[in-house]
Amino acid sequence: MAKIEIAPESCKSCGYCVKFCPKEVLAVGEQVNSKGYEYVTPKNQEACVACKMCAVICPEAAIEIYK
Repeated sequence: MAKIEIAPESCKSCGYCVKFCPKEVLAVGEQVNSKGYEYVTPKNQEACVACKMCAVICPEAAIEIYK
């Protein structure tokens, strides 16, 4: 199983990672970072296949994937 690490303070809630994840692993959460953005969180981490699409598409480089 892959491990997903998201840096909440770097996330600006653009939603690209949520939109482009082929397994619908991520979702915009309800918690807010210090900049006022609702940051992305894993909602279904077990489904992650470590394709790293979310990490590649993130303009803030806020996502790391580990196998």
